[in-house]
Amino acid sequence: MNIDLIRVKVLAGEWDLSHHAHKERQAEKITLDEIKHALLKGDIIERYSKDPRGSSCLLCTETVHVVCGMRESKLLVVTNYRPQPPVWKDYKTRTKELKSRG
Repeated sequence: MNIDLIRVKVLAGEWDLSHHAHKERQAEKITLDEIKHALLKGDIIERYSKDPRGSSCLLCTETVHVVCGMRESKLLVVTNYRPQPPVWKDYKTRTKELKSRG
């Protein structure tokens, strides 16, 4: 996964939310615009090349984190959430205690 591919897919409208991502979006009151903004303007802060579902990555903005990967020819948002303690020290930094688990 690279940021250029993500942005091309979003601008072309070739992206979707998984069922899980849709539920999380509703639970955390995250708008589709916030997700789209994270995909277009966010930074990749983690890459998951060994994910059994396929390569994916974590993008972040100050208010939203989005995990996405490719499924067939579309970009799929796997999950999204608001970064908060105790998992996140700040929006780009995991806490040390939990960092070693992942």
